[in-house]
Amino acid sequence: MADMMLDAIDRRILKNLQEDGRMSNHDLAERVGLSPSPCLRRLRRLEQDGVINRYVALVESRTVGLDVTAFVRVRLDQQDDRHLAIFESAVADFPEVMECYLMTGDADYINGVAQVTTSFALRPVVYKTALPVDVDR
Repeated sequence: MADMMLDAIDRRILKNLQEDGRMSNHDLAERVGLSPSPCLRRLRRLEQDGVINRYVALVESRTVGLDVTAFVRVRLDQQDDRHLAIFESAVADFPEVMECYLMTGDADYINGVAQVTTSFALRPVVYKTALPVDVDR
């Protein structure tokens, strides 16, 4: 992805699409203050430049029998590049792992190696899919 500058209109486009990725170009243009043609050009540029990665559907987990979200902390025995790569490759093969982050502090990752600690989400308190795009910047 190219290192690009996003102006206020680009940011408004991103903010609106994160709220509704299926919004028509006409509605998007109206919300960001453009006519449809320049809005579509900007949208295509954001897609081509890799700012917009893809469009997805967010599935309500309970409707498909996934009532529990678990957060698992993993501490590896060794944290050199080779062992990190082995772990990352292995954890990517588990469809149940929705996210995995390399961390600082006591835990290295998600998923069981040595001294795994788990927490279970009792209920969602805040769940956001949109990144906090500053539209005034």
